[in-house]
Amino acid sequence: MEVNGGSSKEMPGFLTRVWQGIISIFAMVKSCFRGFFERVWKLGKDDPRRVVHSLKVGLALTLVSLFYFMRPLYDGVGGMAIWAVMTVVVVFEYSVGATLSKGLNRGFATLLAGSLAVGVHELASLSGDKSEPIILGISVFLQATVFTFLRFFPTIKTRYDYGAMIFILTFSLVSVSGYRVDKLLEMAHQRLSTILIGSALCVLVSMLVCPVWAGEDLHNLIAKNLDKLAASVEGVVAENFKEGEGEEEGEINEENPSVLGYKCVLNSKPTEEALANFARWEPAHGPFGFRHPWKQYLKIGMAARYCAYSLEALNACTNSDSQAAQELTQHLKAVCTKVGHVSSDLLLDLSSTVKKMTTSSHTDLLVAQLNIAVQELQLALKILSNPLPVHVSIPDIVLIATVASLTVEISARVEDVAEAVEELSRIAHFKTETAEENKQKAATIKALADSDGPHVAIHVDSL
Repeated sequence: MEVNGGSSKEMPGFLTRVWQGIISIFAMVKSCFRGFFERVWKLGKDDPRRVVHSLKVGLALTLVSLFYFMRPLYDGVGGMAIWAVMTVVVVFEYSVGATLSKGLNRGFATLLAGSLAVGVHELASLSGDKSEPIILGISVFLQATVFTFLRFFPTIKTRYDYGAMIFILTFSLVSVSGYRVDKLLEMAHQRLSTILIGSALCVLVSMLVCPVWAGEDLHNLIAKNLDKLAASVEGVVAENFKEGEGEEEGEINEENPSVLGYKCVLNSKPTEEALANFARWEPAHGPFGFRHPWKQYLKIGMAARYCAYSLEALNACTNSDSQAAQELTQHLKAVCTKVGHVSSDLLLDLSSTVKKMTTSSHTDLLVAQLNIAVQELQLALKILSNPLPVHVSIPDIVLIATVASLTVEISARVEDVAEAVEELSRIAHFKTETAEENKQKAATIKALADSDGPHVAIHVDSL
């Protein structure tokens, strides 16, 4: 009786644990689904064009499926209608340029490979039954070897890699299957027709329904990178000479977005190159005319990255434990901060030039101010080093010289960005400002050039 009583007491406890386990499983599943839908919502909210692109792919696949649903269309292409569906799946990309690139590569590669394969098949069939498979095998080997090797060339790898792959696939399929198929020409014609239909449908939907232009994305990306770089130039220099305020002197606040902005510039090279490659395929759209100089955007991005490299080096020089070096760098604070501030203003002005596609009347003035600020920094460094305080060690001298030289290097890199933007404005024929504004700008720059030169006061008595 005691045993049975003990068992009856254990049963409710066991059932309770089972029920709690089931509840915890449901709670875990609910949490997973909730987290998944939150990520989906955030992904669509960050860029609504992704949702539109998904709808466009669904629309294109629905339209191409009509070749199966409607008997007259199916009779026109036969069983090859599946190639139109496959073409939509593999060709439809996010931007118009990427879709055009894949569609044209696939279309021309299929046309060229199919024509060549049919010609080789006809020649092989004339040589006799025994020699035909040998000739076909040799032709497949040669074309696969040659076009696979051509894919290693940088130009072909960048723009025509997909076309080369489709050429190898189409030539092999048509030439090998033609050995057992009687109506080879009809099969090649149907396959080419369905691929061209699928590619054309992708291009039309991509261009007519809320188009996403790779050129526009590249244009906006370069402008945003210049904005981020402008914030980082001023932010890194300001953090470099920041005193105390709850943090150790000379310690960079890595959570400051203005400091970390240059890292986005460093990591944007693959995106810029991909967008520039796709933009070359796109027709004229918006303010971007035919043969717009997309390569020049890559030069601006390269110049911006060189500036970001110098910022990263300056950022790495700030964590010094030497009190003497920190005291000396504080006496360079005013001139270095001025260089950073003017460099930031110049980058913001260049970003505005790119965004509006209009040459600015302030660019030359800001470049002149930057040169004067650099001269003040060099003069301050000379005054500070003649003579150097006796308690300053050689590593401290090296650190001070490095900080100053990197600040000067940053200004030089910013001027390189200005030259690249100026070249873009010339090639792309950016709008110019009015004659009155240009006259005022010239007078201001002339007055600045006729001044006595830089004046800076350096106090070294405390050292």
